[in-house]
Amino acid sequence: MSYPGYPNPAGGYPPQPGVYPPQAGAYPPQPGVYPPQAGGFQQQPGGYPPQQGGYPPQQGGYPSQQGGYPPQQGGYPPQQGGYPPQQGGYPPQPGAYPQAPPPGSWGGGPSGGYPSIGLGNVSNPGYNPGMPGGTMPQPQGYPGQQMPGYPRAPSPNPPMPGFGGAPAPMPAYPKVPSPNPSMPAYGGGAMPVAPPIKKGFRGTIKDFPGADPLRDVEVLRKAMKGFGTDEQAIIDLLGSRSNKQRVPLLRAYKTSYGKDLVKDLHSELSGDFRKLVLATLKTPSEFDAYELYSAIKGAGTDEACLIEILSSRSNSEIKEINRIYKQEYKKSLEDSISGDTSGHFRRLLISLAQGSRDERETVDISLAKQDAQALYAAGENKLGTDESKFNAILCARSKSHLRAVFLEYQRMCGRDIEKSISREMSGDLESGMLAVVKCIKNTPAYFAERLYKAMKGAGTKDRTLIRIMVSRSEVDMLDIRQEYVKNYGKSLYTHISGDTSGDYKKLLLKFCGGSD
Repeated sequence: MSYPGYPNPAGGYPPQPGVYPPQAGAYPPQPGVYPPQAGGFQQQPGGYPPQQGGYPPQQGGYPSQQGGYPPQQGGYPPQQGGYPPQQGGYPPQPGAYPQAPPPGSWGGGPSGGYPSIGLGNVSNPGYNPGMPGGTMPQPQGYPGQQMPGYPRAPSPNPPMPGFGGAPAPMPAYPKVPSPNPSMPAYGGGAMPVAPPIKKGFRGTIKDFPGADPLRDVEVLRKAMKGFGTDEQAIIDLLGSRSNKQRVPLLRAYKTSYGKDLVKDLHSELSGDFRKLVLATLKTPSEFDAYELYSAIKGAGTDEACLIEILSSRSNSEIKEINRIYKQEYKKSLEDSISGDTSGHFRRLLISLAQGSRDERETVDISLAKQDAQALYAAGENKLGTDESKFNAILCARSKSHLRAVFLEYQRMCGRDIEKSISREMSGDLESGMLAVVKCIKNTPAYFAERLYKAMKGAGTKDRTLIRIMVSRSEVDMLDIRQEYVKNYGKSLYTHISGDTSGDYKKLLLKFCGGSD
């Protein structure tokens, strides 16, 4: 049984004009089955006929078509095998990026712009505009400028420095010591940074137990009342009270007797003994401010006193000295120094008077080595001397850091930093720089030397002797005594006993505290 339109079993489909050619082994042609269609396939040898509006055969890629992406200056050149431009793409716009596709199409998404990243009006350059959430904004750019997100643009999520293969940037020269420095081996072993610090109280004058200001001023009043003065009572009292127990006596005396203790003592005592007694009734910062003022005023200047105080006090102490100086003498300490000194020595003093030295105890070894090299380059390794480099390092770095710098300097150039300063500088600047270095290296040894020079020879520099004995009696007098006997072969107590006399000697020995 056969059906109309079906091929006969012995053959195949009949040939049809304009469609497929007969092929060997195929169905026989049949008439009247698939007529040619208008605008349909044209017979081509061995392939599909072309279609209007379709993709013509192309060698190696797709041709560019009207309505596709225009070539952009600085963009990617067309490449073989790439995607063809699609009709309805972004038309070129002068001086700007092409328009985004309409909402709802691929790459468009709902309107609303980029999502916020929590920084106000800052856009999110890493946001993919093709994902749902917003259309691409239309910034006014320059012709040929690449769009964010194009290839070759910086990655929105670059690898973190030092993580995932990207090398971390290493600063060539740290500006300040690292707060958490590493401690590499130094010279083949542990680095000796400073002499061992003795813990605990190192002064000779302590709080007197049970001291009562009202009873104490009664003793002082009795010692000065009437004919003559009981100096021994004054020595015993003031020589056994701490500074914070002595200073309140001024108010207690005025409260009890309506008189000024300083004026009464001034009228009853004389000479160096009077100077020493009155010095004990000032706070440390008041005494320092007074000594600085006395060192500057008048015809000459006691440069050694200025350096001694400013190089040995802490930042907080120097700031308090500045405050009291301005309050008492109606002029800033810096202005007084500027008007009485000059040149690099003035710069050194003003730097120290700022009270801004780094006071961290940590030591950055790499920075210490760099500072040592900088000092060498500014002095020994230079024709002339760059004093400002010495000033910057010696006045700004911490004392523990500078001790490491001095050790490294000596190992590097084979000469002590003090000898280099003596070779490179002279006058007040040399004395000032040496005093700063000595005080930083070993503060008790520096004061022991100051005391020794104050008493050796024919006369005695009583002002220096009084200042150091009073100001260091509650700080490090025990250490000063040890350095004194070690360096000069005799005890400080013995030297004071042989160089002073009378009540003055008795009270000085109270502050010395004993013989070694």
